[in-house]
Amino acid sequence: MILTTTESVPGKKVSKILGVVFGSCVKTKHLGKDLRASLRTLVGGEVRGYTDMMEESKRIATQRLIEQAEKLGADAVIGLRYTTAMTMRGAAEILAFGTAVKLEQE
Repeated sequence: MILTTTESVPGKKVSKILGVVFGSCVKTKHLGKDLRASLRTLVGGEVRGYTDMMEESKRIATQRLIEQAEKLGADAVIGLRYTTAMTMRGAAEILAFGTAVKLEQE
């Protein structure tokens, strides 16, 4: 599966647009890690627990997008984008979305 943030795949021609596909993931951190993250705001620096949580969420959301595109018979997802939202304190959602397409065969 080709994933690209561009509106086309270099050297390939889109033969059919199959539709918009999505993948999302909402993750939370447990209270202990959330308290440690709150303390980090006093001294500054990266909150590694949240960085790891967001990376894992992005990976899961991307995988779900790929699965949805494969169900449509897509060869690629173009215009791939990510967005985030805080759904509640200590919980974040990552949404991956793009356009599933069929590419012309060479």
